Amino acid sequence: MRRSLLSLAALATLATTSVAVHAQSSVTLFGVVDAAVRQVKNGSAGSQVQLASGSNTTSRWGLRGVEDLGGGMQAGFHLESQLNVDTGTVDATRFFGRRSTVSLSGGFGEIRLGRDYTPTAYNTFNDEFGIVGVGSRGIFSYGGGSNLGSTASTVLRTDNSVGYFIPNMGGLYGHVQFSAGEGVDGNQYAGGRLGYKRQNMDIAVAYGKTDTGASTPDFKNYNIMFNYNFGFVTLYTLYDVKEWSPRKTRDLSIGAAFPVSSGTIRVGITRADRSGGASGSGFSDADDSTRLGVGYVHDVSRRTALYTTYGRVNNKGAARSSVLYTPPAGMLGGEDSSGFEVGIRHVF
Repeated sequence: MRRSLLSLAALATLATTSVAVHAQSSVTLFGVVDAAVRQVKNGSAGSQVQLASGSNTTSRWGLRGVEDLGGGMQAGFHLESQLNVDTGTVDATRFFGRRSTVSLSGGFGEIRLGRDYTPTAYNTFNDEFGIVGVGSRGIFSYGGGSNLGSTASTVLRTDNSVGYFIPNMGGLYGHVQFSAGEGVDGNQYAGGRLGYKRQNMDIAVAYGKTDTGASTPDFKNYNIMFNYNFGFVTLYTLYDVKEWSPRKTRDLSIGAAFPVSSGTIRVGITRADRSGGASGSGFSDADDSTRLGVGYVHDVSRRTALYTTYGRVNNKGAARSSVLYTPPAGMLGGEDSSGFEVGIRHVF
């Protein structure tokens, strides 16, 4: 009888422990489904009507989870895949290409391993248009030619990375990251970011360097972000510089978001100043571009929104920047690009 009672007590204790451990762990399915009807015009390439995916927020789905290890420490993971709503497809070669990381965090900060965003990319995310769509400055930050023609694949994300995020210290935050090239030119990366966020202000500087091969110069990217919420308007600014000697581009972006009764009006402008390249390369002193974006997002609910955006890019010289991020083959240097879209976004 006594043995039975002890066995029951042991089982009860084990069951309680299992429930407690389970309660301290969580896995979340999350995502965004976003689609828009869009009309674009790209110089000699002509006009086209499209159904586009992710024009307000990139369409995606993913899994993330944490486990409480005790003593203030947690283990976590983040797996995220881009979704093409217009065709129902995903990237077959990079199923979790947006992010695939495992991490350990605690009072010391966070150590994160895997495919992740670079420190300089984090500085570009706070865009009035969410870095996507025909009105966004993302066309220069990540669009065609953003690596200046080098082999660098680290403008937005990098493979094989080891990152460390410092714990928040009174508004001070930071991030350093190193990536192994593993024999692939353009993926060996080192960079860092340091910022300060307090109440309505957020400012940060970042720097990154990528080895593009033994016989070519390093690709460098550095930027400074300054955003401020005045209440009636939020100001977004970014000065972003990319170098692959002798080519260089300096992008200055200023944007604003004006909250209204049930939505947000968004406007932004970017001046892309290029230099150093040969005449006709698209990277010479004469090959500059200017982006203008205007849009409105109407919040139907906490998770669903309707939106409309107009964007235009004026190119000079041999510049071929497009509101489609990658210019179509038929577009010639110096021709303008424009786009208008109306869409719906749902977050789950």
